[in-house]
Amino acid sequence: MRYTMKVAELIDRMKKELNMRKYSPQTVDNYCSVLRHFSKYLLNSSVHSVTGQVLTDYFDYLKTERKASHSTLKLHLAALRFLYKEILKQEIDFDFYLKIGKPETLPVVLSVNEVQRLLDSVSNLKHKTILSLIYGCGLRISELVHLKCADIDKDRMLVRIEQARGNKDRYVVISENLLALIKKYYRAYRPANYLFEGRHSSEPYSTSSIQSFFRKAKSRAGITRKATVHTLRHSFATHLLDQGIDIRYIQELLGHKNLATTQIYMHISTFNLNKVKSPAGLLQLD
Repeated sequence: MRYTMKVAELIDRMKKELNMRKYSPQTVDNYCSVLRHFSKYLLNSSVHSVTGQVLTDYFDYLKTERKASHSTLKLHLAALRFLYKEILKQEIDFDFYLKIGKPETLPVVLSVNEVQRLLDSVSNLKHKTILSLIYGCGLRISELVHLKCADIDKDRMLVRIEQARGNKDRYVVISENLLALIKKYYRAYRPANYLFEGRHSSEPYSTSSIQSFFRKAKSRAGITRKATVHTLRHSFATHLLDQGIDIRYIQELLGHKNLATTQIYMHISTFNLNKVKSPAGLLQLD
């Protein structure tokens, strides 16, 4: 009789396996969260006895009842693929590599003026430094909270992003005024390990806290458009394109594996749009 692991044991096993393969801390947390969610969906059924039909029904439930986004569906698919292919090594009649269609939507981008208003509305030094770094370096929120003090290279004016998405390190540039803000923050808070410490110095800052004070700052700044912390990363990329920076360089700064992922910003940037002259300008409209 095959030994059946309990959910808590599975989560622990998944954590160890992901860490051994050097997945990012955010990915480890996300995959474990998916496993918890999936086990609750199964109710009294065992994770070990899942069939292809159960998985099909689960993704239909996520899409139709939970109204899960494209990224959430992809996350659940990746996590369950890892569970059944790498942890349990079970053969299930289900396509774990199915293509989940992505809706043709463009990301929301704030103008430079809106970013300035947002930052001006923040009086807390720690909060302001966090939002400034996310925008000024085009960081994902998970990358920001896992920054260490040693990752700031003051002499070369670079920030090292360790084990980012895709298990790949990269460097991003920092401006003089952003470096000055970081130094001011450091003198005030004196972090020991993580640049932005949580309630305990051994823990990174909470991503939910960042999302919370971002929403408050957005409201104070009078920005009514739908925007999240990740919008600052989209704005960083678009504003670089607006300056005429080569898209391949932006790809490196963002840590995108595929250029196609970065090219979406070309649909938003005004750099090329400003070169276009409307044919109406050739007409006499008086």
